[in-house]
Amino acid sequence: MPALIVVDVQNDFCPGGALAVAGGDQIVAQINNVMADYDAVILTQDWHPAGHSSFASSHEAEVFSNIAMPYGPQVLWPDHCVQGSFGAAFHNDLVTDRADLILRKGYRPGIDSYSAFFENDRSTATGLEGYLKSREILDVTLVGLATDYCVAYSALDAARLGFAVSVDTALCRAIDMDGSLDQAQRDMAAAKVSLL
Repeated sequence: MPALIVVDVQNDFCPGGALAVAGGDQIVAQINNVMADYDAVILTQDWHPAGHSSFASSHEAEVFSNIAMPYGPQVLWPDHCVQGSFGAAFHNDLVTDRADLILRKGYRPGIDSYSAFFENDRSTATGLEGYLKSREILDVTLVGLATDYCVAYSALDAARLGFAVSVDTALCRAIDMDGSLDQAQRDMAAAKVSLL
């Protein structure tokens, strides 16, 4: 039974948003179209409390600078996807009624969460693995935003957990900061993630 995991198609990651991904809104209609091809659809949603530790504003630091956190290096982002805000809402054109599960991540104030499976410490689980395996889903395709961060981290973790993993790159868009897209593609290929 294959599942489609739609990663973070939210207003703040689309044009006009606080952390806009170029062309982020251009993939929404086709994502809606392919949902019918899957037995299960999971939507992930970045869901940060105000003052989250991954926000540059929480450290009086430059946006996109890096700091050391207890769990490793952390990019400092603009405030984005704050719980209950317009920016945190799904893009208005995304069909959410088809979702079997909406998984919120990044809600712990002290740790960021790129992956749909683990917080950025790579050990604190979100519960998605258990959900999928309890439904006997072992084959996942990922789409959404952004290819080089939340999609790639999710794909790598899914592969590490033993899922058969594909990323439909036509239905993703990347931030591509300092070569991050090339690196993510290399990492995914090395992990035997199928890049469609």
